[in-house]
Amino acid sequence: MASARDGSVRSTGRSRREFLTAAGVSAAGVFAAGRAADADAAVAGNSAGVTIERVEVFPVRYRTVGRFRFLEGPPGTPEGRASCLVKITASDGTIGWGESVPIPKWSYETLESATTALQTYIVPAISGMDPFDLYGVHRAMDANIAASFSTGMPIAKAGVDIALHDLCGKLTGQSLAQRWGRARGGPIALSWTLNPKALDETEKLIHDGWERGYRNFNVKVAPDPTYDLELCRIVKRNVPDGFLWADANGGYDLATALDVAPKLANIGVPVLEQPLPPNRLAGYGELKRQGALPIIMDEGVVSPADLIEFIRLDLLDGVAMKPARCGGLLPARRQVEILEDAGLMFLGSGLTDPDVSLAASLALYGAYGLKFPAALNGPQFIADSVVRERLTPRADGTIDVPAGPGLGVEVDGEKLNELLERSRSAAPTP
Repeated sequence: MASARDGSVRSTGRSRREFLTAAGVSAAGVFAAGRAADADAAVAGNSAGVTIERVEVFPVRYRTVGRFRFLEGPPGTPEGRASCLVKITASDGTIGWGESVPIPKWSYETLESATTALQTYIVPAISGMDPFDLYGVHRAMDANIAASFSTGMPIAKAGVDIALHDLCGKLTGQSLAQRWGRARGGPIALSWTLNPKALDETEKLIHDGWERGYRNFNVKVAPDPTYDLELCRIVKRNVPDGFLWADANGGYDLATALDVAPKLANIGVPVLEQPLPPNRLAGYGELKRQGALPIIMDEGVVSPADLIEFIRLDLLDGVAMKPARCGGLLPARRQVEILEDAGLMFLGSGLTDPDVSLAASLALYGAYGLKFPAALNGPQFIADSVVRERLTPRADGTIDVPAGPGLGVEVDGEKLNELLERSRSAAPTP
């Protein structure tokens, strides 16, 4: 498989069968050329010989607006969207910012586990390393927090990866797209998230999104197919031309998913995301063979190696990308490029990202020419920001990809201190 100077996989014009045959011979081959190319780039990029001097972790909770079911916790849980901001300072004083965004109801990672993983296991492992050696940093992180089925603690690790991308961009004066040899792209069309408690709330929620310029909607479905089908009918009736994206978050069993998929297709739903739990691989094979709807994975695909294996087994039609889920931008880029080469769908999603994490997703989706509305609902549900110029959707429901070196955003120290103080006061008493 041909690779560019920076290690990016580029389409070679081969058939999907040829791609899968090559991937089956050696999945590692997808990354071997990338490691060498990125190592060369590190030598060129790190002409000043800087190292990672200090890594700081700031656990915070952003205030939220509206209701999003994945941010709701049991009684006594602190309110807000939990996040670990990661600040990496290079030996020359240059600073890069990243963000880990755990959601316990979506993944096993919590604010507490991510903070501990970063401070106790990851920070000591990467201190003193070359910030341009992204592969080396990922190997060091993985050596200290091992994989289970796939990458261990990927959400925590993503904060470091994003901070290093920001740092290297600032050290070289380049945006992420420039470092990847691509155009910045954008603006990105956004999708408005609907998760009503009752069906009679749906039209008002659609109206709220429409008033803010959104013309595309994503709905949270499962486990009740009767409710889900009626929810989708209401959305299609109100927004017949919008892209309607149904996400089950692994909430169906196989029999229900096989029954509901053709019914969703008849309503006009174009894709079904993560219909089964991630480990129901045989079930994904059955849904693919049914062919009622394109089957998109999310929670089930963490590493590029996972994706290659699932493509070989013919389990999916595409992936809803999230840099946070993958361990950061480096593995997320590899996944997008694998999807491109295999001729599969690449959708853009997020984990209700605050602005630092959101900037990373926008950079990826803009540079790689995302063709579908992105389910990036941070601007919809998060009330706070720690950056000087908040990332705000336009009146037409699109959002610009930040310009400037690194992530293209600047963390405001006063805003961060205010958020830290408010987060400490909201934390439960031990």
